[in-house]
Amino acid sequence: MAKLILSMDGLVLKEIPLLKERMSIGRKAHNDIQIDNMAISGEHAAVVTILNDSFLEDLNSTNGTLVNGQSVKKHFLKDGDVIELGKYKMKYLAAPVTQGDTADYDKSMLFQSGPLPDVATLGDPMVAAAGHRSVAAVASAAPSGAAIQLLNGANAGRQLLLTKTLTTLGKPGLQVAVIARKPNGYFLTHVEGASFPTVNGKTIGAQAHPLADHDVIELAGVKMHFSIKV
Repeated sequence: MAKLILSMDGLVLKEIPLLKERMSIGRKAHNDIQIDNMAISGEHAAVVTILNDSFLEDLNSTNGTLVNGQSVKKHFLKDGDVIELGKYKMKYLAAPVTQGDTADYDKSMLFQSGPLPDVATLGDPMVAAAGHRSVAAVASAAPSGAAIQLLNGANAGRQLLLTKTLTTLGKPGLQVAVIARKPNGYFLTHVEGASFPTVNGKTIGAQAHPLADHDVIELAGVKMHFSIKV
């Protein structure tokens, strides 16, 4: 299990395991990780963990968020990365990966560099976003298959088979979500952006949302039909 080591001025304050898919960080008491300091915004940042990988997102904080000394809005965390919030630092320690896992890894990080309506080019060779690495997981016990089909835009009708462990959809900096293929089904999780995706017209929350056959997903104005393949 991945974890954060919180410290200030070189003194370790606590070790925080990333127990939830989304862990919020901020000054207010409702955050999963509360840092009671005026330099920290009420809702400062969040860490989203999918399988063995974690994303850091700055939530439009007043003083910003640094990783390894560089200001970030969105960052794919690597083992040993140091997150800085004011005088506080959090070192990210990735979950250990066993040899048995690595043999069956699926690698499928998919980001579209252009506007999201062009996402139908997913039928072309997949392109990994700069600064992001593929997510890995054992997929042998996952459901038989599923697909998404674009319902609007210039590429309406195009279809993407969800054969990989993780498919990431959206436009970095605007709105990003992932569909994870797990042993008990397919799940949609919000990763980046001020607004959450919708499923059948209803906004999903911060936690992973299970997808059912014929669900309609809307992400940054693009509608997609989700279907289970038998």
